[in-house]
Amino acid sequence: MINGINKLTNEQRQQFRDEGYLIVRNALNEDRISRLIEAGDRLIATDERFNRFVQGGGIYDGFRNCITMDDAYIPLLTNDITLPLVIQLLGSNLQLSTSHLIHRHPDPPGTSNTVRRPGWHRDGGGISRDLGEANFPRMGLKCAFYLTDLSEPNSGVTMLAPGSNQLTERIEIPEGEVDPANALEPLLNPGDCVIFEYRTWHAGAPNFTDRTRKAVMIGYCYRWLKPMDYVKQDSSFVDKLSDIEKYLAGEEVDDTPEFQPSGGFNPLNEWCEKHGVEQDHLGL
Repeated sequence: MINGINKLTNEQRQQFRDEGYLIVRNALNEDRISRLIEAGDRLIATDERFNRFVQGGGIYDGFRNCITMDDAYIPLLTNDITLPLVIQLLGSNLQLSTSHLIHRHPDPPGTSNTVRRPGWHRDGGGISRDLGEANFPRMGLKCAFYLTDLSEPNSGVTMLAPGSNQLTERIEIPEGEVDPANALEPLLNPGDCVIFEYRTWHAGAPNFTDRTRKAVMIGYCYRWLKPMDYVKQDSSFVDKLSDIEKYLAGEEVDDTPEFQPSGGFNPLNEWCEKHGVEQDHLGL
């Protein structure tokens, strides 16, 4: 932490490039966790179907573009612990790609420990399909904020395959197994965040506890990519946001009428200059 800004160490930067993920402890305080849990519980309890995403007969339940559904989610977009890391990893030419509320309810008795909900996959929509696994560059990442206790195995955490961000073909799962050989099941506390690349293969571990695993995933991608959850956010949502939040929500915050090859004013660049944040433009 330098001048109040969370700065990457060389070791963290190298780990993200090599292994495709970082674990960030205590990204949320208790008050923020409580507000997010309250908002999520309220939404899950409704019969709302718009943008709802359900699997496994309701065991996996949640909403996409949840940032527009409750104001409690908006501060996650510019979280002061994680956003500086995101900019240092991807640069500042960013926008929100997804905001995903996920409740992973306990598995029913008798569920096999081989269940993975969802199964092993990469993010990024149709990138793998359209470009092929071998041509999938670093285009985005997710900040997965966990709100409940995941300090024991089989608590429903997101499993990761370290180094799979560098694969040029589909991940290999040994015959007779359900996970790649190096699968990692991180043990996390409420408020911890896992930052992982689109290209990093991941899956949902079983939840054999008596608790619902609650998480919110905020995804960022480059501004020349189409977001996963929306095309243009509703003005009633945008009007609540600061200039940096509007920019990250995909809005233009520059009223200059002339064409600008640079893409126009980017408030994140001013923020980086003010705080001495070094951006990473390698995209590898």
